Amino acid sequence: MTIEEIQSEIIDEFSMFDDWEERYQYMIDLGKTLPLIEDQYKTEDNIIKGCQSKVWVHADMQNNNVVFTADSDAIITKGIIAILIRVFSNQSPKAIIEANTDFIDQIGLKEHLSPTRANGLVSMIKQLKMYAIAYQTQLQ
Repeated sequence: MTIEEIQSEIIDEFSMFDDWEERYQYMIDLGKTLPLIEDQYKTEDNIIKGCQSKVWVHADMQNNNVVFTADSDAIITKGIIAILIRVFSNQSPKAIIEANTDFIDQIGLKEHLSPTRANGLVSMIKQLKMYAIAYQTQLQ
């Protein structure tokens, strides 16, 4: 599936819920399905700077695609990173770098987060794209 197709799927899923209470619960449930980072990667180097909660992300290159694993010590944040990993994992570095993240506004996520969580969301996206840039330069 392409990044755009996955984003479209997420927009459809979030539109099924009437209120943000249900959407938060859905995000918490998504966090429970997160491909968890191995303990050996839960290091300072893998913590996303700019997040209020601790969020660890590890990237690996498999078959020319970037594969992400992550974890967080907060359930909402875990749901947010789960959504981002669902979108970006198993995609080529180029696709990740070029992807827009308008779907976040379309599901209303940023406006329903506290300012510190919204900043954390931006930091998460930036870090995932930085991993993609690093892998893209290795491919060239």
